[in-house]
Amino acid sequence: MTSVFKKFRRDLKFRYGRQLRQLNYWLVARAAMMIISVLRLLPADSALNFADRIARRVGPWVGRHQVAVDNLRKAYPEKSESEIQAIASDMWGNMARLAAEYIFLDALFDYDPAAGKPGRVEVKGTEHFVEIAAEKRPHIVFTGHLGNFELLPVAAATFGMNITALFRPPNNPYLADYILSTRRSTMGSLLPSMAGASFALAAVLENGGNIGILVDQKFSNGLDTTFFGRPCQSNRVLATLARHYDCDVYPARCVRLPGNRFRLEIEDKLTLPRTADGSVDVHATTQRLNDVVERWVREDPGQWMWFHKRWEIGGGRKRRPSQAKAPVPNA
Repeated sequence: MTSVFKKFRRDLKFRYGRQLRQLNYWLVARAAMMIISVLRLLPADSALNFADRIARRVGPWVGRHQVAVDNLRKAYPEKSESEIQAIASDMWGNMARLAAEYIFLDALFDYDPAAGKPGRVEVKGTEHFVEIAAEKRPHIVFTGHLGNFELLPVAAATFGMNITALFRPPNNPYLADYILSTRRSTMGSLLPSMAGASFALAAVLENGGNIGILVDQKFSNGLDTTFFGRPCQSNRVLATLARHYDCDVYPARCVRLPGNRFRLEIEDKLTLPRTADGSVDVHATTQRLNDVVERWVREDPGQWMWFHKRWEIGGGRKRRPSQAKAPVPNA
């Protein structure tokens, strides 16, 4: 009888907990839509600056602020508390601008390859965009959550480069629908990160297409790697696809500039680590991606999302630092 009662209570808690969670999602989405409606009434620059100011005031009161500060202290043990708080403040401003920029994405992207002088958006490494667009074979472009990374696929389309971007939709289904509809109107093919996504990416490469992947998030039960010298788990999918299709891999990022301007950079293709038989070393390549993103973050720490639990080890496993560096068989 006791077990039956416990099961009933557990089922009831699950049912109403799910409903409360959906209600919370709906309320948050409604509030977000109201804020968006207000921002639409303002000129783009005014709206972005307003969002930045509000986020810098509200951010420190959000629960994730402490996660960000703890991560910053561990990544930069040499920095003072005032420096740590300043980076966290910049991060909240950057995230607020990113959210507000969805509203004005069409107006913000003004890059013209034929223009005599740069506008709001400038591009560094245009020759790589042109080269990738012209080559009839698969390529992989990776980036991290820096600046307005959403502008990269828009730039790719400007050069006639067809790319399928893998993205992780928000947990809030109402916000996810809005963001997905906004992205699709300007960014071409999008692929939600879910079970089976790696097979879909493989199909794109198999047909000679190009894919874009964000590589700076934790991946439970992923490969043991390091980031800022600390153990973390990383997704092996990019390295595995690069090994299977032996395609070129390009790093790309967005740097936020003063005056609501942006610099999009696509760097030289990576020289991928190889195993003794000449195939791409999956573990070493995955670590190489982390190293590239770490370099970017160190150059512009306030433009990365420090509230992400990048160093949390999933799958119920706790590793010692020495274990995190151990080689993992290719897969």
